[in-house]
Amino acid sequence: MKLPNISPRAASLSWLMLLPGLGAAPAYSQDGGKALNLLGSFLRQAAPAEAPAQQQQPASPAGLLGNLLGAGLAPSGDNQAANAGNLIGLLSQSLEQIDEPKEIEIGRQLAAVLLGSKPLHPDMALQRYVNQLGRWISLQSARPQLPWTFGVLDDPGFNAFAAPGGYVFVTKGLVDQVADEAELAGILAHEITHVTGKHHLQAMAKSARSGLLTQAIGSQVKGELAGAVSAQFLSLGRDLYSRGLDQSDEFEADRHGVALAARAGFDPYGLVAVLQQLRTASPDNPLFALSLSTHPPAQQRLDLLEQAMGTRMDGFTGQPAVTVTQRMERLAATRTASRADAPAATAPAGRRVPVKK
Repeated sequence: MKLPNISPRAASLSWLMLLPGLGAAPAYSQDGGKALNLLGSFLRQAAPAEAPAQQQQPASPAGLLGNLLGAGLAPSGDNQAANAGNLIGLLSQSLEQIDEPKEIEIGRQLAAVLLGSKPLHPDMALQRYVNQLGRWISLQSARPQLPWTFGVLDDPGFNAFAAPGGYVFVTKGLVDQVADEAELAGILAHEITHVTGKHHLQAMAKSARSGLLTQAIGSQVKGELAGAVSAQFLSLGRDLYSRGLDQSDEFEADRHGVALAARAGFDPYGLVAVLQQLRTASPDNPLFALSLSTHPPAQQRLDLLEQAMGTRMDGFTGQPAVTVTQRMERLAATRTASRADAPAATAPAGRRVPVKK
């Protein structure tokens, strides 16, 4: 496991300084609200037969924002099915044929599957914070150039998901359950590693080559093909998230995730603490049921992480713990202070300012 080569304190300070202005960075110009706009547009990519209600304007704040930038982004009708069919054809052949734009498009459609099942949480401050935190960590990853987008799903369960191309989701239940920011950072780093390692693409290609989609691709009637391809792609995505990735992918994401979290300035043992919580969770606890069923046993993951980390990561620990609530309060205070310190607008010299009567 390649260890980080920067001081955790220096990285942590960089993260704090970068947060207030991250939304204005040229390569990452979307702020939390715009990220929700993009995510909301995915809702309309679901097959009409699967979710007819999603074709109407959503009533939630996140959905309303999604319509601001979402117009014209989602393919419709035959174009959607043809696009899904092309992606399925690629997955059935070779991963080498999937370039980065195609990988991002596959991720967009998988994100639609996730958002079709669970809506985004309406707390805009929380969405903005998770986006900023996730993007800072992704900047330290092997693929910082991806259009990384993070979202919080309105679900009480304890889970996280990733899709190719840089789309990462955590549930509101997970955010509520983590003890501090380092644990959340460890989870995001784990999911980012799934994306950089193309684990979901590999899993989808394996399923596609197994003949799961043969019937849809072999249909001779255009109308039937459109519906079948869309439905099969949705089925493929749902199957992927319901059964989980291969154990080897999860172990790799654990190993590289702790290193990535440390490189971003967070305590690498944050992910370890999360796994310890999963280890003690009851299998019949509905909050943890999906996470426990789609991942290897937590004790096995802990044992392998201990072997990989040894004592080499101990120098990256010791930072004061900060809860998610504390961080959001500090960020809110910083934004308020920034607005208060902003200079008042003044009229250009030599021009008379009209006064309302």
